[in-house]
Amino acid sequence: MEALAQSLQHGALLNVALPAQIVIGAVALLVVAAYAGAPLWVWSLLLLGGAWFLGAPLPVCGAFLAAVLILNLRPIRRLLLTSPLVALMRKINLLPQISETEKVALEAGTTWVDGELFSGAPNFQRILKDEIYPQLTSAEQAFLDGPVEQLCQSLNDWKISTEREFPEEVWSLLKKEKFFGLIIPPSYGGLGFSALGHSAVIGKISSRCASVSTTVIVPNSLGPAELLLHYGTEKQKDHYLPRLARGDDIPCFGLTELQAGSDAGSLTSYGEVFRNDKGEVCVRLNWQKRYITLAAVSTVIGLAFRLYDPEKILGDREDLGITCALIPADREGVALGRRHDPLGICFHNCPTEGNNVVISIDEVIGGTEGVGNGWKMLMESLAAGRSVSLPAQATGGAKLCARYIGDYSLARKQFGMSISNFEGIQEPLARVGGFTYMLEAARIFTCGAVDKGAKPSVVSAIVKFQFTETMRKVVNDAMDISGGAGISMGPRNILGRLYQAAPIGITVEGSNILTRSMIIFGQGAIRCHPYAYDEVKALEKNDIAAFDKIFFQHMGFILRNIVRAKVHSFTCGLLASSGGARHSAKYVRKMEWASSIFAVMTDFAMGSYGGQLKVKESITSRFADALSWMYLGTCVIKRFETEKGQAEDRVFFEWAMEHVFHEIQIAFDALYGEIQVPGLTWAFRGPARLWNRAFPIGKPVSFALQRRVARAMTSSPQARERLAQGIYTPSSEKETLGLLNKVVTLMAQSSQPMKKIRKAVRRKELPKKPVTAVLDLAVEKRVVTAEEAALIKQAEELRVESLKVDEFTLEEYRKLGGSLSENSGGEPVSGVSRAI
Repeated sequence: MEALAQSLQHGALLNVALPAQIVIGAVALLVVAAYAGAPLWVWSLLLLGGAWFLGAPLPVCGAFLAAVLILNLRPIRRLLLTSPLVALMRKINLLPQISETEKVALEAGTTWVDGELFSGAPNFQRILKDEIYPQLTSAEQAFLDGPVEQLCQSLNDWKISTEREFPEEVWSLLKKEKFFGLIIPPSYGGLGFSALGHSAVIGKISSRCASVSTTVIVPNSLGPAELLLHYGTEKQKDHYLPRLARGDDIPCFGLTELQAGSDAGSLTSYGEVFRNDKGEVCVRLNWQKRYITLAAVSTVIGLAFRLYDPEKILGDREDLGITCALIPADREGVALGRRHDPLGICFHNCPTEGNNVVISIDEVIGGTEGVGNGWKMLMESLAAGRSVSLPAQATGGAKLCARYIGDYSLARKQFGMSISNFEGIQEPLARVGGFTYMLEAARIFTCGAVDKGAKPSVVSAIVKFQFTETMRKVVNDAMDISGGAGISMGPRNILGRLYQAAPIGITVEGSNILTRSMIIFGQGAIRCHPYAYDEVKALEKNDIAAFDKIFFQHMGFILRNIVRAKVHSFTCGLLASSGGARHSAKYVRKMEWASSIFAVMTDFAMGSYGGQLKVKESITSRFADALSWMYLGTCVIKRFETEKGQAEDRVFFEWAMEHVFHEIQIAFDALYGEIQVPGLTWAFRGPARLWNRAFPIGKPVSFALQRRVARAMTSSPQARERLAQGIYTPSSEKETLGLLNKVVTLMAQSSQPMKKIRKAVRRKELPKKPVTAVLDLAVEKRVVTAEEAALIKQAEELRVESLKVDEFTLEEYRKLGGSLSENSGGEPVSGVSRAI
């Protein structure tokens, strides 16, 4: 051993084989220790053992021992390392400054699978085994098959859009069947559906009429019922919840104002506490709200406002903070009755004003206990609520597009064959199918988290952003494929209103630009990171001992992820864990690879930009992209594994996963090229970026896979049915979707006789004319039977009928949609615009 140590010390390692093997083994040991996340004491032993083994001089050994003691004896470490470090971090503003409103938003939600993705080593064994992928209850399925089906049958989207109002029978059915009480427990007269059941109802209605689905969304989303359930007094619950469930009260919720859109905390609506003539504590309210859905037809208004107490009746503070209250719509001073026109989609979206409206302090949600807690209420409700309604609406729309455009591309023929055979059509067709499969996977998996009691605020932001954006891509592709049939409005047009409505979901509940650039990673980097938020809280409390412990755990975490990222990059993820996946192991390994890179890049960004990271929105947007695509990929894996590798779905699964990793690759490439790390920027922009491109984590979806997806959408009835499962499919041939379904069925049945005719044409037994023009001759020459000719004729006649678009006389055209009053800027009307 002494001879070996001397040879190592004098560089003899280069000349003998055995010491080289030992050094390589030592390096491998260090890599394994780092990869496994070995604790500090293990590293200390390795450091001392290495110094002894190499025969280091006594002063070097002493220095190593001193370093080990400093790092492992916490009181000494805090004095010599941690305290000076904290002082430096505060001096250079390395820590983010978190306001009270930001703190409330951060603490409102919970972490879930998003925390796993931030870890750099997501535990897919736990995700696949323990996380639920829920199913509907029998009561929920019965409601979908009964009242929801009945509602969809009664809806005429074109008529609603042109008359700009719902028929009274629609309102009556919504109330009778308790569509406004989906989330209200049965003990208060509601249906008490799960998040999945609620989502399924919204999705099915959305496939029929976006205006009605939005009308059902609002009472069951962020609004009075949701707030009362969690924060209301028992008296408020007993009074309002049964009335809301029955539809006796129609609710709205007023948050958005002219100066308070994405920055909802900057409300100008205000209330002042005072005592009335009877000595009762009251609040005098003034507000001007806009974009408030259902306001014009509401009977009770949920209102967010800033509350002041100038006489300090309720305590020793004047500014009591954001507060929420319930206000009867017929209260004196309430102004309702006007409407906005959101892109011609005729749900009630309206302004509302209040001028010196007086309410009792008991009408504050939660009573006096709720005063000043409005922001917390809104953030906690939004953390879960954004996970359900808008994703359901987007998924319903995407499924409708997939079902329609799959059938349409078969029925539409050009150059003698269905357009689905053209690769130019197959590419967008594959996107429609792959995206739809992905959205359904994420919808169900996310609802499962909400039903378990999670409030995944970062995930809710991800699904709100990604679902609405993806829905826009899907409907755009469907419009491109359908061509003139997509842009010609009328009763036959299925896509037009979806296309018009797409920007609405992108705008509401936090605009997508804000959500992507500020919320997803802005909150995620603090809330979902294993150590970051705990470090911030420890420093806010000036708890150096707590910070010291967390910080050095964080340093070990960074070292582990750097090594894991390098190992996975060099091996293309082959050494990553498969998490016990039976049908998707390849993609599980790649997801762990992506997570390790993401975790490393996150820590480098936080360490480099410090408190300024949240204003580097071009950087945070790319982190948001990577995180959101990792989450969607996780959902797709969960679905495919839960459904035991469903054969009909494999091409959709593979397309979705290949696209997910391509999007992650794009995000990483942008980060490598733009991130600034003191002293290391060159490494990220040079070697790291080149390696990332040479050995990418994802590539564009192959043309071959696109063709397979397109064929599945057009040639496999089972795949097509599964893709669009849960939407409303009319059986009547008088409706476009019902007619196309009949056409596709007949085309399949007549495919063999059609082949006989084409062969006869090629043999010149029949002239080259439209098929209906040669049927009699084909029967005469016994190419096909009379029954086969009749089947072909029926299929062709219906196919041609299914491709027609609507036409209007000039007089009919002028009347379409009615006309808005020229007096669009007049005064609001006091009271409710109409009884419902």
